[in-house]
Amino acid sequence: MTSLLQESKENISSSLLKTITLDVAGMKCASCVKAVEKKLLEQPGVISAQVNLITEVAVVEYNTEAVQSSSLTEKLTIIGFPSSVRTSQNLTIQQRKLKSNQHQQKEETQQKINLSIATILIFISSLGHLTYIGGPDFFILNDLRFHWVLATIAIVIPGFDIFLDGWRGLVNGIANMNTLVGLGTFSAYSISCVALIFPDLGWECFFDEPVMLLGFILLGRILEKRAKNRASSAIESLIELQPALARLSSDPFSENQSSIEIPVEQVRLGEYIKILPGDKIPVDGRIITGETTIDESLVTGESMPVVKKTGEEVFVGTLNHSGLIIIETTRIGKNTTLAQIISSVENAQISKAPIQKLTDTIAGYFAYGIMFLSVSIFIFWLNIGTAWYPQVLNTSHHSTPFLLSLKLAISVLVVACPCALGLATPMAILVGTGIGAKKGILIKSGDILEKVPQLHGIVFDKTGTLTTGHPVVTNYKSFGLLSPQYLLQLAATVESGTNHPLGLAIIGEADKQNLPLLKAEDFYTKIGSGVTAKIQGKDVWLGNKSWLVDNEFNFDSSSYHAESLAEKAETIIYVGINKSIEGFLTLKDTLRLDAKETILELKKQGLEVILLTGDNPKVAAAIATELGISKFFAQITPNNKATIIKDLQKKGRIAMVGDGINDAPALAQADIGISLQGSTQIALESSDIVLMSGRIWDITTAINLSLATFTKIRQNLLWAFGYNTLSIPLAGGILLPSLGFTINPVIAAALMASSSIIVVINSLSLRYQFRE
Repeated sequence: MTSLLQESKENISSSLLKTITLDVAGMKCASCVKAVEKKLLEQPGVISAQVNLITEVAVVEYNTEAVQSSSLTEKLTIIGFPSSVRTSQNLTIQQRKLKSNQHQQKEETQQKINLSIATILIFISSLGHLTYIGGPDFFILNDLRFHWVLATIAIVIPGFDIFLDGWRGLVNGIANMNTLVGLGTFSAYSISCVALIFPDLGWECFFDEPVMLLGFILLGRILEKRAKNRASSAIESLIELQPALARLSSDPFSENQSSIEIPVEQVRLGEYIKILPGDKIPVDGRIITGETTIDESLVTGESMPVVKKTGEEVFVGTLNHSGLIIIETTRIGKNTTLAQIISSVENAQISKAPIQKLTDTIAGYFAYGIMFLSVSIFIFWLNIGTAWYPQVLNTSHHSTPFLLSLKLAISVLVVACPCALGLATPMAILVGTGIGAKKGILIKSGDILEKVPQLHGIVFDKTGTLTTGHPVVTNYKSFGLLSPQYLLQLAATVESGTNHPLGLAIIGEADKQNLPLLKAEDFYTKIGSGVTAKIQGKDVWLGNKSWLVDNEFNFDSSSYHAESLAEKAETIIYVGINKSIEGFLTLKDTLRLDAKETILELKKQGLEVILLTGDNPKVAAAIATELGISKFFAQITPNNKATIIKDLQKKGRIAMVGDGINDAPALAQADIGISLQGSTQIALESSDIVLMSGRIWDITTAINLSLATFTKIRQNLLWAFGYNTLSIPLAGGILLPSLGFTINPVIAAALMASSSIIVVINSLSLRYQFRE
């Protein structure tokens, strides 16, 4: 099926492909999810559809020539899943929050009304049974006709949505949990009505059971909904970071400075925003005037305030601590860092782990399987069971085989819980990714969680990952007639055509020496090797030794002497002009403070740690020794990095940690790509996990969180399968002949409601495991 979809996708022009998000209401269990996905995939032109029960959305990729989005929403609405195309991408964060809150409040209000009515009916119905325990005799409350009225009200008012949704599912061939509950409740109600109308049959009336059954179902759902809302609080807390207003300022360099508060959605790129101490930053921007400390903990997870000076970037949602600053707006709306974090978390929560495919497959047949089983149990006990085990009619307090068989069949319908199966995986992913977001760890997809426990090793790039990424020039020397200063000036000029950390360090050193950049042209960068440019009619090359040798540069004895001059763990960059090596520069990058501790922890977790660098073997060996890494690869080109990752994957799953353009192929090739905030855009796009704080220690936190989340998924699935495997036979009367034990429909409803709540609570327990 996957290959067919891929082939179909390849045959369609990319300009005709579109991905939309649909808000889908009415999904109650995993059967509903399967039904929605099936309905969408049946539509011509739909390439893929991914539906999430918790977030109540469907992400659909389709051919715009073959089908319209309005047609998709219409098809889902017809079969009982009211749908609409999500337009919140065009809304501000505050508007999205307001819209979400209004929807939640409306849904909770309706649930509370239904539950209140059901509770009152249960209370009144229970009063009629007080005489059995010596209580007062409320005459009308003991009348079966009065109990018929109560049961009818329960079905028509609080139970109406359940019956309507269950009926729609049945007639549309997508039976769900409401179908099972509706069939069980209506069966009990119908038989009781027959017994009331024809008392000579001698059948028992049990109008109380539909009332109590619906009461327990509604109670379970409102508790489950509240727990789900708690699990979604991570997104809510991120949304709340966005201030509603921004203080628009006049030109900070003019004599007349004034400001006015405007809605943040009206701020435009390039406008100046004044930030007072205690204010939250309303947009992403660059500091134009002022100096301050900013608390970035809610975005990056970094607890210590960060000093920010003129020219440095600030991010929306962070808190200005000490100084007045004016910033120039660089990103607004959905392009801000906060909006992208929220989008990344939402996408991860929508995605599915591969293990969920099993539950989705089972869910597609679950309701029909339970209905078939219920009918089989009814037939068995009516025709065979009571004949083989006549004593069950006495132990179960039912005088006729028909009533016993009916109650057992109803119990099976009601106790089965496809909802627990549907919640098991997405609920854990929702909580896990939410915790990650609060700690500044963005896990982009649910399938990452399943790969982490299978990791064999983790590969680190050196520059900017294990090191700070801010190297400094330690030495520069000319071999010939060129002065060292002119050599540095040439090197800085060539490096002005790139943004590599080593190049920025060389330019910075030239600036310190007050050496201006020369006029240059024909810049060319060989990623991972070096750069060239034409300066004053000469071809000037900067790069590593192997690249220059490949390009026929002559390394004489004096140039070889450079390696003996370079200190331990220093990087050597040679300068060549017209096929002759004219000198070299040495640079050194300091290790991150948490690098050694991180490597040690990863090795304790049983992972093989490998260093991968384009630097020379001497530097690579020195860094590896200092960090306790036994395996490293040096002088590796970007393309070869991906090849090495591919070779390492023969032993098992591999994670790659990198931050630059030259790491993108390796990040994409790795089973899990990890990058740090501040990495290049292509590295961030190629990665599966982004560490917003920039601390590599967070790699261990990300791994531990992924392991814990996947453990919760397995626990939830074990409970969901175990509950249904155990409760259905018990409800079907498997212990009735030997122990006289079974589960009546009311208890079955309570068990069914609690089973899904247990899944939610177990997922929420992740919060206590990773609390601050």
